[in-house]
Amino acid sequence: MARFHRLRVAAVDRLTDDSVALALTVPPDLREEYRYAPGQHLTLRRRADGEDIRRTYSICSPAPEGGGPGTLRVGVRLVEGGAFSTYALKEIGVGDELEVMTPAGRFTLPPAPGRYAAIVGGSGITPVLSIVSTLLERESGARFCLIRSDRTAASTMFLEEVADLKDRYPDRFQLVPVLSREEQQAGLPSGRLDQDRLTALLPALLPVGQVDGWFLCGPYGLVEGAERALRGLGVMRSRIHEEIFHVDTGAPAAPTASAPAHSTVTALLDGRGGTWPVREGESLLETVLRNRPEAPYACKGGVCGTCRAFLVSGEVRMNRNFALESEETEAGYVLACQSHPVTERVELDFDR
Repeated sequence: MARFHRLRVAAVDRLTDDSVALALTVPPDLREEYRYAPGQHLTLRRRADGEDIRRTYSICSPAPEGGGPGTLRVGVRLVEGGAFSTYALKEIGVGDELEVMTPAGRFTLPPAPGRYAAIVGGSGITPVLSIVSTLLERESGARFCLIRSDRTAASTMFLEEVADLKDRYPDRFQLVPVLSREEQQAGLPSGRLDQDRLTALLPALLPVGQVDGWFLCGPYGLVEGAERALRGLGVMRSRIHEEIFHVDTGAPAAPTASAPAHSTVTALLDGRGGTWPVREGESLLETVLRNRPEAPYACKGGVCGTCRAFLVSGEVRMNRNFALESEETEAGYVLACQSHPVTERVELDFDR
């Protein structure tokens, strides 16, 4: 069960004009709870003007072996009008305490021999930095190709950390930087990494069919285009892993399902169950939160996957799903924040 704890800020490192890395100290008695797999994220919470504001940020540091971490480091990029990112860049200082949920997320790679690759855009580098640094440090039989797209050199997050990986693992780490709004003195021409460009580029960079796992992270448009390019090149869907950091306004969404009259949801959460009526237009998460405020959630936009639950019985319709893999939905998992009842009775299990 995901839980919030107050963690002290140990460092605030300016990465670019519009991004920072926050280092959080984990006391010894909480380190086991904050043990994480490379690629997982944290949900940070603050209360402002009576509103509960939650945002999800990926852990960028390599996962430690043995015990849990003494420090957690996350990257935060400023979003225009963002209630939390503005606070992070302008107000958070060393010594402050933040409410931090225990790690979550399935965009992960357990270290293993093989060939891996990632296509990332902007702040999508954050979880992949944890994945690649952990992998190369622990597994001498692993190789990694990182294709990263940024607007300009000045806007590139974790520039020094990625350069350090290139210096430490020159034979096993391939870096391919692309700038969309600025010409580079060397390397690839500027421009967006869309489906057509990736379809032509990828076979020239590495043996696409021999890659054991592809990790796509960033804005919806980049991830969607990269997935289509890979599928067109014959990559099996099971080898493609995705995490969306920003959903474009043009991203598809299913129409909201109207709840049947007198529909109810039964939910098991942290070992305790309950049954409640679903109000008109409510998502199942909203119904559960009215009665169990500790129910897990972060973005409420179908992106982070924090509210994942197993559909025990009944039928639901999800408005959006940018977090669950096809294998998870086929196994019966849904996003509670995007789910509306289609049958009069629905049962969810948040503990499974």
